[in-house]
Amino acid sequence: MIELDRTTRRLIEALQRHGRQSAQALAESVGMSATPVWRRLKELEQSGVIRREVVLMDREKLGLAICVWAHVTLVRHTDGAEEDFERMVESCPEIMECASITGEADYLIKIVVPDMKAYDHFLQERMFKLKGVSSIRSNVVLREVKYETALPLPPV
Repeated sequence: MIELDRTTRRLIEALQRHGRQSAQALAESVGMSATPVWRRLKELEQSGVIRREVVLMDREKLGLAICVWAHVTLVRHTDGAEEDFERMVESCPEIMECASITGEADYLIKIVVPDMKAYDHFLQERMFKLKGVSSIRSNVVLREVKYETALPLPPV
């Protein structure tokens, strides 16, 4: 964890709101000149705080109308089940997020697909073909109440 002074915090907040700003625009939003802002950005990149830069897309406008959160339980006595599952997750573009969790299931995955037929195909061709998968409990999203990508920062 790195220490965040007020200026770095403001810089991160500005980046999380709009990541495609120029160094000059960022500098103006945090009250600094462009060169020190550029230097801080490079430090944030080198330290791994900035992992990558992306553009957020509207999944529904791209035809990905169905979002599913699925609880996946693996067969524990199967050798390599976790590794096989995690390898499949990494290679599967429909899976947007995956976390190893506590509780009844082993993993929680977020899947986006165009329609229920595509989700059925995903289950049949990807999930059910993995030998280590014991069960999948799907929860289809009716509507997103909150979708946020900006991380809450600890107080200074």
